[in-house]
Amino acid sequence: MLGFLLRLLPFWVREPLLIVLGSVLGVRLMYLAVHDQHLAAAGLGTVFLVFTAIRVYVVIHALRERRNPRTAASADGPGELPAHPAPQVHPQGGPVAQAQPAAAAAPHPAPKPPKKDHNAWGQAIAAVALFGVLGAVLWLGPNFMPADDDVVAQPVSCSEDAHEKLPKAFQHTPRPVTGDQLCKALNRPDLAQLLGTPGEKATTTSSSNNTAALTGGKIAEPEAEVGFDTYTVHVSATYDHMSTDQYVKLMKYGNEQDIKTLKVLGRPAVLFSDHTMKIEINLGSSGSGGPVQQGPLARTLAVALDRHDRGGYCEISVWSTSGALPTDSALLDIAEKVLPKIPERTAR
Repeated sequence: MLGFLLRLLPFWVREPLLIVLGSVLGVRLMYLAVHDQHLAAAGLGTVFLVFTAIRVYVVIHALRERRNPRTAASADGPGELPAHPAPQVHPQGGPVAQAQPAAAAAPHPAPKPPKKDHNAWGQAIAAVALFGVLGAVLWLGPNFMPADDDVVAQPVSCSEDAHEKLPKAFQHTPRPVTGDQLCKALNRPDLAQLLGTPGEKATTTSSSNNTAALTGGKIAEPEAEVGFDTYTVHVSATYDHMSTDQYVKLMKYGNEQDIKTLKVLGRPAVLFSDHTMKIEINLGSSGSGGPVQQGPLARTLAVALDRHDRGGYCEISVWSTSGALPTDSALLDIAEKVLPKIPERTAR
């Protein structure tokens, strides 16, 4: 279709158009080839530039033809007048009458003036100006248009399953929070700013209504997670009967590092660092997984579920695949936003 439309255009519009498009695309592709070191772009750019050089040669040749037209001499063109034959003499001495032509030769018609051609220079300049503007728009347009990520990327929301049946541990726990409620409390519009990465948007969210490990399903432990490009934030609430003081003593026997006790919103709390666990699952025919490996280091803030430290705690952990960690103040700011959404534990 494009080739058909180009063939309908006059020569002095079509050729400048091809020259402008070929030069713009060729230069753009060569720039990308040098900037991104892309061989395919270099090859395509060379093809466009060679094509443009051929079209330039064709236009120059046509201009030379217009300046020096080749006029072939016509076979019927004016020549020398034929000489009159000498009068013939009769043998008896009298002149012989000359035969007269039946009709005098008609004079050659005057050559018609050449048809006035369209202004080739005007067409060429107009085409170059028009498609030069189009080429500039194609070249500079991406610099003024918003990036696709800014237009398409939207913060993800927490999935809500109102029909999910909660484990029995939640039924025996006074005022427990669910995983969906934790997700909504954590997935705040200002969470990225609290982490020190303003401008990022949440890419993943998840939540679950689990029970604590090694408790036989008797301890409710809902959890939620929000992932960004830089950090991943995980929050959980464990409804056991372990106080924060007991929790700190237990951590000293483990591999936790940088243990620091403090208070958050008047509740006992502790900051510590520990490595996450990395599990690889093989989705092949056997469906077996690899050994549990050590993941990146995480910074965790554990806060008691009530001011009197009657047992149970909320943990907020942050980690990144690069190993970088936010400041402790970021964890404290997140805790001050999330904890009011979790009902305090009542007396047993």
